[in-house]
Amino acid sequence: MSYLILESLREKVCEALRSFDSSWEHVEFVVEPTREKKHGDFATNVAFLLARIAKRPPREVAQDLRGVLQELLSGMARVEVAGGGFINFILEDGFLLKLLARVLEEDERFGEIDLGKGKRIQVEFVSVNPTGPLHVGHGKCAAFGDALARILKKAGFQVEKEYYINDAGKQIELLGASLEARFRQLLGEEADIPEGGYRGEYLVDIARELFKERGAALLHLPEEERARVFREYAVGKILENIRRDLDDFRVSFDVWFSERSLYENGEVEYVLSLLRERGYTYEKDGALWLRTTLWGDDKDRVLVRENGAPTYFASDIAYHWNKWKRGFERVIDIWGADHHGYIPRMYAAMRALGLPEDFLEVFIVQFVTLLRGGQPERMSTRQGEFVPLRSLIDEVGVDVARYYFLMRDPEAHLEFDVEEAKRQSMDNPVYYVQYAHARIVSVFREARKRGVEWAPSAEALCPGFENEEERDIARAIVYFPEVVKQSALLRQPYLLCNYLHDLAGTFHAFYNLHRILDEENTPRTAFRLTLCRLTQIVLRNALELLGISVPESM
Repeated sequence: MSYLILESLREKVCEALRSFDSSWEHVEFVVEPTREKKHGDFATNVAFLLARIAKRPPREVAQDLRGVLQELLSGMARVEVAGGGFINFILEDGFLLKLLARVLEEDERFGEIDLGKGKRIQVEFVSVNPTGPLHVGHGKCAAFGDALARILKKAGFQVEKEYYINDAGKQIELLGASLEARFRQLLGEEADIPEGGYRGEYLVDIARELFKERGAALLHLPEEERARVFREYAVGKILENIRRDLDDFRVSFDVWFSERSLYENGEVEYVLSLLRERGYTYEKDGALWLRTTLWGDDKDRVLVRENGAPTYFASDIAYHWNKWKRGFERVIDIWGADHHGYIPRMYAAMRALGLPEDFLEVFIVQFVTLLRGGQPERMSTRQGEFVPLRSLIDEVGVDVARYYFLMRDPEAHLEFDVEEAKRQSMDNPVYYVQYAHARIVSVFREARKRGVEWAPSAEALCPGFENEEERDIARAIVYFPEVVKQSALLRQPYLLCNYLHDLAGTFHAFYNLHRILDEENTPRTAFRLTLCRLTQIVLRNALELLGISVPESM
């Protein structure tokens, strides 16, 4: 497993606190990277917090701690007191070089940590109704869920990715009826799309395919059978297209779970009976209700309508009970912005089932607005006025689309400027990061061309740092496992994007200021080529977590 610098520093601070007073180690202090290099590499605020307990000035407390910490961190870091009581840590060059040698050994494994300890966790995302193509908003969900799953796996969790197919209910009936209307229109009949149906042109294409396979004879089938054929054909074709688009977007799933199966195997009915037994349901106006207000929902929710039909809420509860029975210790649901009001009732349902409070996590992915010339494009699935994910992929590419979706907090609305995203310049954040990798490959190419003999190794690192730019790269490299940890803990892939941008910037600065290939200084050349190799390892490992390629030329 990769070395976690902050965790190690924190442990040493706790050890120092115990040497003064055993109760002090419970103080909620932080150790974090410094914003300015003049303040060292990392700093802690622990002295300010202890000052309140000890009733002494923070700087005095910091000075007392400094001596103990310096002894504990001998060979790892120098300890300094700054300002009113901050304790700063400056990593020793020798320690940094040892960590760099370890990165070379770990290579593609660098960044792997044991945060999850093999805990089973499920990430369910996209789960779009099979009633139309994926649009750009679904793409944002797909990028977020897939990157989060990759990060959690890197952090030591046993991760399973799942797509929930909403293939039961009224919307599927409307889809089948909408396809039949399009089918009849192809034959010259006057047929209206039902109210609330689906009007997108994609159904015209599906109707043409169905006509080629079945012909007009399909309309002579009994009504119930005919409706089933239209319904199942539409769902099948749309799911086929969804799978293809997701594959091209580098998103795959371990499980495709059918909502209909919950009814067929009796799980919906079982969960309803379970909720009745637990005393959390009641009947009113001919319907069955769940007492979700017991756990903070603003009103109770219907489980079974007065006509005897279970609601989507009922099948969703059964679905999450199924997840629990499959042995997941934690499940993460990633929903679109229009599901925000659904969160309280789902948390309430988990409590009603008696599941652990931390079993379910829900993340809401906010809307995406595509901008062209500063003007937004409209999206409406029912009216067919959406921007397909496929068209965005074709226009800007998978790498750009994924990175733009991931570089901001998913719970914030995203304005995606297409023109900006297509620019091949250092102002484009994707280009900026990938170009750092391409630059490194070009350096290696030039080294081979000149006949430079070197191998990335601990021995090649022996000359040590000659300037601040080299040291800055080293510090950024060894910090990568901490970024993986924070990204996993906070469920935020955008932290990786921020890190990548900083790492690329650090490398570009080094590249622009210093000659890497110096025939007159072979040891320094080997050192800098090794530093390039280390940067390449981290760029590759981090970009892979985001599902983004590492081009060798640009």
